[in-house]
Amino acid sequence: MASLNVGPLGEYIREQRRNAQYSLRQLAEAAGVSNPYLSQIERGLRKPSAEILQQIAKALRISAETLYVQAGILEERRGEGLELRASILADPLINERQKQALLAVYDAFLKENAAGRPSGGDPAKAAATDPVTEADGAATGTADPAGDAGGNTDEHRGKAP
Repeated sequence: MASLNVGPLGEYIREQRRNAQYSLRQLAEAAGVSNPYLSQIERGLRKPSAEILQQIAKALRISAETLYVQAGILEERRGEGLELRASILADPLINERQKQALLAVYDAFLKENAAGRPSGGDPAKAAATDPVTEADGAATGTADPAGDAGGNTDEHRGKAP
């Protein structure tokens, strides 16, 4: 079997398992995976899914995000959406293709927002002044400064102008 680029992940899991003083068999049982499968992960022969990584992380009592970064599923960032990404990846109700699509859309929004603000800008301030996030223009991206969104002027309410 050809080795995938998961060697560092397997080594990391093995190191964490040894630090937790688990045998391979004990961790496999605690994580709900087979002993041979966990052994193959540790040797870099198998690439586990996000769900399996979450199960291993739970058994080791470590952060699933840490394993996602080690596996190359998540980029190591300064906390930008790590919890959201981890939640998406761990969701058992959607398949892998759907998870990747959600993450791609999220990344596209982050890039779009980063391009729209000056470097070093505060994302909260950028969102507060973004017309798409304004209450009146949330659906169309165009805010109505008079507050008459939807044509609710005095004339339309039956009052004389």
